Amino acid sequence: MSITKDRKTELINQFRRSDSDTGSPEVQIAILTARINELTEHMRTHSKDFASRRGLLKMVSSRAGLLNYLRETERERYLQVISKLGLRK
Repeated sequence: MSITKDRKTELINQFRRSDSDTGSPEVQIAILTARINELTEHMRTHSKDFASRRGLLKMVSSRAGLLNYLRETERERYLQVISKLGLRK
């Protein structure tokens, strides 16, 4: 149900801003989006898994907060992230 280490490394390499960057909002949003997508697939088959549903809602809320921060501070970076990940505005 969680993303693999290789997938996480791939996301970090794709969205990082510098060589040692692992915690920028772009990287965090990308990792959360991958986790949300996998958990959404899990919820389609296990609709009564309420513990996973709660975790999914917490991740969505966390991602929304990071997106709001990025939108308010640096609009260009925000637009790049949502276009790469295919998120709605």
